[in-house]
Amino acid sequence: MAEHAFLHNQNKTNSTSLKKNSLGLYLSRQASNPFRYALEQFLYLTVGWIPTIFGIGIRAILYRLIMRMDGLAAIENGVRLRFADHIRLGRGVYVDQGAYLHACPNGIEIGEDSIIMHGAILHVYNFRGIPHGGIKIGKNCLIGEYSVIRGQGGVIIGNRVYTSPFTQLLAVNHVFNNPGVPFVDQGITAEGITIEDDVWLGAGAIITDGVRVAKGAVVAAGAVVTKDVPAHTVVAGVPARVIRTTKEVELPIDKKVYF
Repeated sequence: MAEHAFLHNQNKTNSTSLKKNSLGLYLSRQASNPFRYALEQFLYLTVGWIPTIFGIGIRAILYRLIMRMDGLAAIENGVRLRFADHIRLGRGVYVDQGAYLHACPNGIEIGEDSIIMHGAILHVYNFRGIPHGGIKIGKNCLIGEYSVIRGQGGVIIGNRVYTSPFTQLLAVNHVFNNPGVPFVDQGITAEGITIEDDVWLGAGAIITDGVRVAKGAVVAAGAVVTKDVPAHTVVAGVPARVIRTTKEVELPIDKKVYF
């Protein structure tokens, strides 16, 4: 009977400890500290849902309590932010409905007049303490609908970079060279990704860890880029390869160009 009572109490203690650890783990993945978590969640609850330009105006003022804004920035309703104190928005930034920014160290920085479209995910999630983790986006960029940027190894995007819908920039990779150990226990590599100025990434393109896409390059829709892309070239395929330069094809005379 005494042994049964002891085991019951021991299981109860273990269960309580697990719940406390689970709660602590959850909070540590959401905000810099419990106070910040409470403040951020309070603002999301009270003003994060308000639609139209009225809600954008309120958030442009009150969200300054939890994040850095250089001038006016527009945040639509339904935007999810985590570690908001590690997010910096330049003047004129627009973040569309359904976007998700998880900025745990070293944070997310979005340059002025850049646009984050509906459903885009900017996800640092650097809980291994990788020193070069983070996401930095330059000026006049567009991150397309449902694009994913994972910045554990650091993602640096230049100015006037456009990503089409469903593009992925994945600055992290699992190690799996020991068949006797589950890959989840073998660690990761995180070299980082650099996208230079004036690059266009086509719909569904994937940029893998360690890649640099040089200035003025174009990545075709559906391409998987595993090696550096030279400047002013067009790459396509799986894996991607150079198919031409951006100067090789003249625009047909009957094509109408809009500015």
